[in-house]
Amino acid sequence: MRKLTEAGALARLQRGKAAFQTHVKFNFERRARDCRACPTPGVCCTDAHFVNVHITRLEAVAIRETIRRTPRLTEDERHAVYSRAREAVERYRLSAAGFSEAQTFACPLFVKGAGCLVHRRAKPAPCIQHACYDEWADVPPLSLQWREERRVEQLNAEVYGAAWAWLPLPIWLTLVDPEADGAELQRLARVWESRRAHGHDDGSAPRGYGGRQQRAPLKNRTLPVLRA
Repeated sequence: MRKLTEAGALARLQRGKAAFQTHVKFNFERRARDCRACPTPGVCCTDAHFVNVHITRLEAVAIRETIRRTPRLTEDERHAVYSRAREAVERYRLSAAGFSEAQTFACPLFVKGAGCLVHRRAKPAPCIQHACYDEWADVPPLSLQWREERRVEQLNAEVYGAAWAWLPLPIWLTLVDPEADGAELQRLARVWESRRAHGHDDGSAPRGYGGRQQRAPLKNRTLPVLRA
């Protein structure tokens, strides 16, 4: 049963992400390398052989609203985000069907000179947790990310029922594009509802820089980029 409005869920999502970001920053990031001193800024966001971040419907809406409201973007720059998302879907042949967790891409939310466009208000959990560490012992445990993602799953279920799924970030951006007609999202929502009604899919899936269910074959994606 749906208990939350989308607006209420977005507020709770943002509070949870802020708390998660603060926890990672003060307990782990102090042992990571400073991103500002990185010789290749943004490579962890734009490396199409590495990034496989998945998000949910609610997170996609949060990203859309952040892009819409941020004063540092012009209207053309806002449109460019969705254009990059569509290009990523086409270039990397991203799909909402099948084993999407193996699909990698360059993130359309990263802009050279500006960084992540949603860093403070709508950053996905894997991106919050990711950093460059020299020692494996300093890397945040994946259980932190999974706990945050479980909370995100619960919020989605309370708002959308069964009409949501974990998908590659560029796909979700195309689905919530303000200029999209919504037909594809409605079609997918019916598919997800049908699958869950028959017990074939509960919406949970491995995601981010690697994942829960496919941890072994994608182990390299759960680890940070180490630099010599």
